[in-house]
Amino acid sequence: MAGRQLASKWLKTKALLSDGRIAGYIPRTVHYSNSALHSMLGRFGNVVIKPIVGGGGYGVIKVFRDGRGYGFTYMAKTRMYRDFAGMTEALKKVRVKRGYLIQQGISLARIAGRPIDYRVKVVKNGEHWEFRSMVGRLARPGLFVTNLCKGGTMLTCREGLRRSLPRINSSAKRKEMRNLTLTCIQVMERHFPGIGELGFDYAVDRSGRIWILEVNTRPQ
Repeated sequence: MAGRQLASKWLKTKALLSDGRIAGYIPRTVHYSNSALHSMLGRFGNVVIKPIVGGGGYGVIKVFRDGRGYGFTYMAKTRMYRDFAGMTEALKKVRVKRGYLIQQGISLARIAGRPIDYRVKVVKNGEHWEFRSMVGRLARPGLFVTNLCKGGTMLTCREGLRRSLPRINSSAKRKEMRNLTLTCIQVMERHFPGIGELGFDYAVDRSGRIWILEVNTRPQ
């Protein structure tokens, strides 16, 4: 039984931010507005904007600022603009017609230039939660989204960590991911009684730091 579903990425992020053990794993996340985007780009240089409701990488856009000006990447196409106003005007036409969040951009570890992130799926069986899968998702060449429905390649978690970050202890990193998942489950159950399955999307950046990208109550 799937249990309760919760579509809003913002509500789930807010719940996790309320716990001090988890808050440090969450990239800075704010509601979308042009002024918030300008401020986040000034602080981080690159961000990801994503619909508050939606999955499968749908509507996800990478926005950045560099020496050439401002730009964004949607699917495999990157567009550049000399000024912020020109970029936001073009962005308006690409964004899907729903509310968006802005999330601090994370420099994902890569394999042969392709970014990789991780999906951890857990399911409630009676009183207990069980780990069903821990997999790496390697982006299709040319894309920054890793979703399998967008052509990403699935690897085991161990293989993904070993190939993308050969100098780190992949067993310790997997253990940290599992422990973080168990802590997040406690918080999610407290805020949203009745949930029966969860999919956690984790990034591991180039320095080996884990980040929680989002939590799904209807994981694919």
